Amino acid sequence: QVQLVESGGGLVQPWESLTLSCVYSGFDFSRYAMSWYRQSQGQALELVASVTSTGTNTGYADSVNGRFTISRDKDTRTVSLQMNNLKPEDTATYFCNAPESIVRLELRNYWGQGTQVTVSS
Repeated sequence: QVQLVESGGGLVQPWESLTLSCVYSGFDFSRYAMSWYRQSQGQALELVASVTSTGTNTGYADSVNGRFTISRDKDTRTVSLQMNNLKPEDTATYFCNAPESIVRLELRNYWGQGTQVTVSS
């Protein structure tokens, strides 16, 4: 049974930091790049950050580049997102998953419950 369990969200003030964690199981996610996505109320899903299967290369959306850092640990089956200098526009529900093509073709569009991040003064 595929499981993605995201945690670490919360309510923070602008300029504060949070670290999100995602633990995966039930599927060989280690073969694939992993990403963090986010969705704000009424908005489309947005790709935030990605890390390759080996963990050696990363990529970021322009809106978070320089503030967020993605990493993964295959031993603990965890993908993390360190978020610094948070802004109100970072408010969203954050999800981790494989590339969207894999989600559609091999995971039957499975998504975890996500973790809510709210940035507000």
